[in-house]
Amino acid sequence: MNGDRPNAKATNFTPIRGRATQDEPTRVAEQLRGFLRRNLSWLLGAALALLVLHDVFGTHGLLAMHRSRQEAARIRKAIQQLNEENRQMQERMKELKSDPQAIERIAREEMGLARPGERIFKIPPNPQVDSSTTQAPTNQPTKP
Repeated sequence: MNGDRPNAKATNFTPIRGRATQDEPTRVAEQLRGFLRRNLSWLLGAALALLVLHDVFGTHGLLAMHRSRQEAARIRKAIQQLNEENRQMQERMKELKSDPQAIERIAREEMGLARPGERIFKIPPNPQVDSSTTQAPTNQPTKP
């Protein structure tokens, strides 16, 4: 009966599909190493390209930094203009507090006030002269 039964050492046993053997993880690792050796330069180049793109076009990249600098310069200029306006208004306020002639001038010019006994005559401004009325009519000859 020993002849009917195959020897366990001599049997070529193949694993059922779907089950891993001890050699399979090493084969996958070797395939991965081979893939990396073949494509390492391409992978490094792609990673470098992505980093450069991010540094140029990213949220904190060169273009964003340039826009931020322009915005800061524009804001500094606006602040300078507002400081100048503030300084002029403070000078005007001091003038109005201390100079009675300045107060009288504003009362006369801007508010239309007068001293008792004075009369104010307001002359309307000249109407806008239309350029078509200043030209000579075409049916009359012009003088030389």
